[in-house]
Amino acid sequence: MYITEMHSYKKLKYILRKPADFRTDEKYPIIIFLHGAGGRGDDIDKIATNPFFVESERFDNNAVVFAPQCYADSWFDIFEQLQEFIEYAINSEFCDRARVYMIGASMGGYATWQMAMSHPEWFAAIVPVCGGGMYWNAGRLKNVAVWAFHGDEDPVVYCEESRKMVDAVNKCGGDARLTVCCGVGHNSWINAYTCGEMYDWLLSKRVYGAAPEADGFDNSKQYG
Repeated sequence: MYITEMHSYKKLKYILRKPADFRTDEKYPIIIFLHGAGGRGDDIDKIATNPFFVESERFDNNAVVFAPQCYADSWFDIFEQLQEFIEYAINSEFCDRARVYMIGASMGGYATWQMAMSHPEWFAAIVPVCGGGMYWNAGRLKNVAVWAFHGDEDPVVYCEESRKMVDAVNKCGGDARLTVCCGVGHNSWINAYTCGEMYDWLLSKRVYGAAPEADGFDNSKQYG
């Protein structure tokens, strides 16, 4: 169903997963996958065996996946390199620029929220799992579809973090939804990665060229 390859881009190792019938002269939707803290380091096999790849293998979605490995303490320590890598990925000749998506869990969930707010023009939709972000900046995501997942018994990242972000996006007129996984702790990524409806929803979204929402930084009294 898929072809999985291991590559590197400058200092970042990454997994590239392509449909079995991949052709360089066709355009494909692109999924950027950002792992959590457990995948850090330089052993790329940690990414190849990540639950995302294990669980999503059953779904034939015809998308190309780029999954970089964080070699630092967090994605935020190498955020500029991550931005450069994503730009490299979406500039691939086979990328359908109207169908670029991002999925991330835990540490990767935080980075997914932030990357989408930093570059809302890149993404048609995102799936941040058990993450959180700067909800006062959620207006940047007005034109990016969001489906977040979070366990209601998560002791590591409280579910309220996702709830605040989703509520803030919707308050700004965006399109965000939250699936709260009852009785689930920090591993709500299993619920997300095994949800066939999520992949169908994700791949149905497109970028239509709308300008990102203003960030509101002019309110110095409120934001310091």
